[in-house]
Order: sequence, then C-alpha cells, then structure tokens
Amino acid sequence: MLIHLGHSPDADDAFMFWALAENRVDTRGFEFEHVLRDIQTLNEWALAGRLEVTAISLHAYPFVQKHYALLPHGASMGAGYGPVVVSREPMSKEKLREVEIAVPGKMTTAFLVLRMVIGDFSYRVVPFDEILEVVKTGDADAGLIIHEGQLTYEAEGLQKVVDLGEWWLLETGLPLPLGANVARRDLGAERLHDLPAVLSDSIAAGLANRAEAMRYALQFGRGLDTELGDRFVGMYVNELTLDYGEEGREAVRELLRRGEAIGAFESPVQVDFVS
Repeated sequence: MLIHLGHSPDADDAFMFWALAENRVDTRGFEFEHVLRDIQTLNEWALAGRLEVTAISLHAYPFVQKHYALLPHGASMGAGYGPVVVSREPMSKEKLREVEIAVPGKMTTAFLVLRMVIGDFSYRVVPFDEILEVVKTGDADAGLIIHEGQLTYEAEGLQKVVDLGEWWLLETGLPLPLGANVARRDLGAERLHDLPAVLSDSIAAGLANRAEAMRYALQFGRGLDTELGDRFVGMYVNELTLDYGEEGREAVRELLRRGEAIGAFESPVQVDFVS
C-alpha cells in the first residue's frame, strides 16, 4: 500500500526518516512517498485528511482527531527548551502584549503556548524561515522562532524575550510536546498495527547510525554547520521520539488540557494513541 508521509523539510524530521528514505528498514509491504511541507501547511492539510500519515503540531490534533490517531513515536519534545520569542532590543513578557509578533502559524503548538504565557496578542503570520529577517529589519517588533532559528537567533543580533520550553518546564515539570506523527483512522486496524513499527524502526536506525543519518539530515539544515545541526537534532530526536512513555503522554494530556482551559479548541479533546 502506498503511504503518503508528510513531514517538514528540517534536519530533525530528515534524521528521523533517513533510514526509510534510504531503504534501510523493512517496510512490511508499505511503499512510502515523502511529502515535504512546512508544519503549518501540514496542519492545514490534516484538516482535510489529505495524507495517510503526517507530522502535525499538537495544537492541531484536537481539530483533526476524528480522522487521525496519534502514533506512539515521532514526538518532538524539549525538556526545558523550545520555541523562542525574540526581539531586537530587550523586551519584557508584559511588553509582548502591546506589540505585533510575527508567528509561523496559528495552528502551531508554539502559538498555543505563547497564548498560555501572555494571553491574547497581536500577531502576523509569516513563513517560519523568514521570521528572523522581519524582526532584524524592524518589519515586526518580535518573532516566534521555531526550528533551527532557536540556535541561531543570537548570531543574528537578536535577543531572547521568553523560551516557551523553559516556561513550560517551570509551570508543569514536564517536557514541552510540540509535534506529533498521526495516522488516518480509515487505514484500518491491521495497517494501524503494522505501520508504527516501520516508522519507529526508522527513528531507531537513525539513532543507532547517527553519523550517517546526520550527513543526510544536514542537507535540510538551512545553513547549520555540523555541530549546530547535531545539537538541533539531539534536541528533538531522542528517547521520547522513539516512544512517548508515560511522561511524554502526560505532557501531551497536560498541554491539551491547558489548551481546552483557554478555549483554544472547538470540541473536547480525546487523546488517542495507536497501540
């Protein structure tokens, strides 16, 4: 069966799926077509059930839960680090409520958590890889940075206002779950049983063959050198990526519970992992 596999064109996702892309794992009869798009696009496509398997922001899950179930692997979680709000000059969290913030998408988890931190705020959606530039040029007062910009903003002359992963850890004692892999429910029970093993094997193979997987991943690093690329991948591809475990599942439940509490979702959330 052909599976359209959606993921971001980023070093961490490329690392996860290196072994699959390079035919280094048993695909158990599945054929995979990799579909690379930014996470906001993948979130929007998930609303329409466009891909059989896709990465999404956890913020998007409540909006697609009727059609997709969470896979037990592929989580992007940061323990004490995460998306960062940056500005040109020093700025307090209170000041953020008064300025326009460039954000990578309204359905990103970073957007949801920033709402938890400062409440409602003025924002403008900007492609994630252009946010550093619009802040540097003064076209935006502040920017919400995801992906590798979390490691490079200081080199661009920008300053941290708040690290959402730091804030979340202090609030909850848990890692911040940002992204997830989901599979369409209409694949059926048998395929939903076999599919996670293939994707989990790909992640495990990357971790077991780090140097080789990193060489592949750096093609998607947007200028990251080997050291920064390895650091970025290590931040978001780890043991929690192989399996959420109880701590990871609790982090997901807590994130979505808090999202419900601020009215972020249209209906109650049922956290449902493929077993």
